[in-house]
Amino acid sequence: MTAQEKVLVVPHSLFEKIGSFQGLCTRIEAYLPLFLNPKNHLFLLRSEAEEDPNYKQIIPYIILTCGPRILHYRRGSGSGETRLLKKRSLGIGGHMNDEDSDGMDFDAIAYECALRRELEEELSLPASLEVAPLKAVALINDDSNPVGAVHLGVIHHYILSSENVSPREEAIAELDFSTHHDLLERIEEFETWSQIVIREWKNVS
Repeated sequence: MTAQEKVLVVPHSLFEKIGSFQGLCTRIEAYLPLFLNPKNHLFLLRSEAEEDPNYKQIIPYIILTCGPRILHYRRGSGSGETRLLKKRSLGIGGHMNDEDSDGMDFDAIAYECALRRELEEELSLPASLEVAPLKAVALINDDSNPVGAVHLGVIHHYILSSENVSPREEAIAELDFSTHHDLLERIEEFETWSQIVIREWKNVS
């Protein structure tokens, strides 16, 4: 995180107006188009957004699977969110920056480009797999802790045909694939968003 990094946020009041929730919500179409309407969002300095519960930072949370196995990793020393350091995670992705819009309004097209950027920055995938759609399947919210209180996740499911995946950042350590059953056995090792996804796996897979 740089001191001047600006990140995409939506007013918490908009989230409440549409319908706030705790946990997982699969009604993507009720939320995401409104969040990506330039009239409804703005960019704030990340240092400010992390401390202001009046806004929710929009965080893509990309889940990758290959057959019945789900990718997971431990957040390493390069992680931008130090409060989650050493926790295991299912989600690839991060903050949407003002630079992702290339000087234009940040809309659904810019969001898709930002998703691709996050995926390409964090993981090395076979080139033939990178054209697969990044389908949005759910939203995730957890106001029970300081990190979750200022973030709102957009879960995307990315289906791989090979486990030939490797990390490109120090923030992704001990990358592995496991079955849902195995993840349930280890659920206490994971950050809260991932715990919610594991428990609600039938709604996102």
